Amino acid sequence: MAKIGDTCTFCGRSRREVDLMINGISGAICNDCARQAYEIVKEQMKHQKSSFEMDRSELPKPEDIKAFLDQYIIGQDDAKRYLSVSVYNHYKRLLQEKTSDDVEIEKSNIIMVGTTGTGKTLMARTIAKLLHVPFAIVDATVLTQAGYVGEDIESILTRLLQAADYDVDAAERGIVFIDEIDKIARKGDNPSITRDVSGEGVQQGLLKLLEGSVVNVPPQGGRKHPEQKMIPVDTKNILFICGGAFDGIEKKIAQRLNTRVVGYAAAKDTAQVDKNNLLKYITPADLKSFGLIPEIIGRLPILTYLNPLDRTALRRILTEPKNSIIKQYVKLFAMDGIELSFDEDVFEFIVDKALEFKLGARGLRSIVEAIMMDAMFTMPTTGEKTLHVTLAYAKEQFEKADVNRLQVS
Repeated sequence: MAKIGDTCTFCGRSRREVDLMINGISGAICNDCARQAYEIVKEQMKHQKSSFEMDRSELPKPEDIKAFLDQYIIGQDDAKRYLSVSVYNHYKRLLQEKTSDDVEIEKSNIIMVGTTGTGKTLMARTIAKLLHVPFAIVDATVLTQAGYVGEDIESILTRLLQAADYDVDAAERGIVFIDEIDKIARKGDNPSITRDVSGEGVQQGLLKLLEGSVVNVPPQGGRKHPEQKMIPVDTKNILFICGGAFDGIEKKIAQRLNTRVVGYAAAKDTAQVDKNNLLKYITPADLKSFGLIPEIIGRLPILTYLNPLDRTALRRILTEPKNSIIKQYVKLFAMDGIELSFDEDVFEFIVDKALEFKLGARGLRSIVEAIMMDAMFTMPTTGEKTLHVTLAYAKEQFEKADVNRLQVS
């Protein structure tokens, strides 16, 4: 009778017939059976992860989603409300039960318009922390029409598949944030003159994704070729959130508002327009004037805007959010055992420069980086344990830096 450990309990092969035998208390397993067991467990866990097990009682309400966004993002209440409702409705679509009334809830894709540095991408990244569905952020600037140099439209779904660990069922209930959507605007008023392969051509290709259809996706991204194995993905339940700066669209809005000026009453109404924030008056007609085709505008029914950041908002962004820029630098220095602190007037100086350079919240990080660069370079070596940044020190370090690269004309 063979001893325990001489043969594999699963396949019965002896120790001499296998490369490795792993002994247990009352049995043994060979390396081949262990490998097969690992694949079985992996496949089973993947199947379990595919099931959407959230109950309606666990569904985060729109106010809960907005409250979570408030911890990381200052202001932009209108955009937060629109985004919270869209995500909430997306969850409800996934959880809806089949009924006999034949009413099918359609998804409401959303488009956010706002100048650079107002928090469009940050809002999408932050909401990903709360979601229980796969989430991917893609950049529209690299997309071109099929057959041309660049990435195909389907590469958007490749990122989502990767986020879902190639679980197709999970990816088909995910959320995609398409950044820089304004960069694929039609370049000319007459599309028949030349082919706009990175503009209107991309918009035409996006239509089937936004509306909902089965799309063959290359698993590794890049260009498609006939012999490549494709993964079919149904986009019917994928929520698309688009964002873009739409630089210059204020001119389109102003022209539209001025066309309504007829008579004294119209002049009186026009005088009430907030000329410092024309984006609040944006309509789908302005997106069409900018260069988005009507078909794609119709598939992005929820249109919201982000307010430009004023001095008060920039000051709060600098220190208040959970992941504020100052808190990040304090933590960076603390990792080297250095206690970092600032005078209050240093924050005012940083905000003044950010307003001067017109880079929004991104400008804050560039300015703080310029001020802290010398200290980050030398202090890990010198062994100093404290650093207090005064206004004089901040001005001196900022002047030493090459600040001209931040200037926006």
